[in-house]
Amino acid sequence: MLAPMPSGVPQRIVYAGTPQIAVGPLRAIHAAGFDVVAVLTGVDKRRGRGSETTPSPVKSAALGLGIPVIHDINRVKDFAAPDTLGVVVAFGSLIPSSVLGVVPMINAHYSLLPRWRGAAPVERAILAGDTKTGVCIMRVVEELDTGEVFARQEIALGPTDTADDLRSRLDRVACTLLVETLRHGDWVGDPQVGEVVYARKITAVDRAITCDDARVEARRIRIGGAFVTIAGQRLRIVEGSASQGSCARGTVSLLDGRVVIGCATGIILCERVQPEGKAPMSALDWWRGKRGADTLVVDDV
Repeated sequence: MLAPMPSGVPQRIVYAGTPQIAVGPLRAIHAAGFDVVAVLTGVDKRRGRGSETTPSPVKSAALGLGIPVIHDINRVKDFAAPDTLGVVVAFGSLIPSSVLGVVPMINAHYSLLPRWRGAAPVERAILAGDTKTGVCIMRVVEELDTGEVFARQEIALGPTDTADDLRSRLDRVACTLLVETLRHGDWVGDPQVGEVVYARKITAVDRAITCDDARVEARRIRIGGAFVTIAGQRLRIVEGSASQGSCARGTVSLLDGRVVIGCATGIILCERVQPEGKAPMSALDWWRGKRGADTLVVDDV
């Protein structure tokens, strides 16, 4: 059984989040005057080659704001009170029922639920060619992303929006929508209605350019990390776009002074690339380093 929601505006907030995208909402809630009594976040991790560990972006922000930080999710129960509410933004782990039965929680989810429940709603919306997305403020329940929705805001998803661009826009929406929802203090939500679609975690398969429809391949570039493999070496396509044109499928060549990848339908115009072990560079500079090669063949397409 879920803990009851506060009666009106919550007086104390326990915030749960880990990556950079969760920093903005934390700062917005704090700046709005809410008493954030604790921040739950992931443990410090080794993020470089050395043995030293570094805190999560949310932990760094919380410490800068003077907010106590906890890593054990069960510690949330220490703050249970009728006027306490948990706020979750990209925490990275499911909240167990033992905690939800003591502290009620809401979540800012970056999709128009029930479309794109799950781990990667931003990337999946781009890969699917969606023309809109948004933010939902929902109740956290035991089943993933199925809770009632207290507030939602829709935004347009353009054909050139990258995942980074979209996250920045959604972050701004989430900051405003969370604060408005908390200030309103009305915890009667609406059930999710519509087709349920799950946003599976993004893998290398999703990022591998298969040289089919150039418009689909360009979406892989927009989510970040897209690549082709040439002679066993990965070449990351950092910036690129789909275009009409003709070039043999599965080849990389120079066409009208542009580096292009041939697809079954259309071509990809490559602007910036990143060879293995090197920094990103202009696609043309990379091509010139090939010492006069006319055509390169993409592996396994």
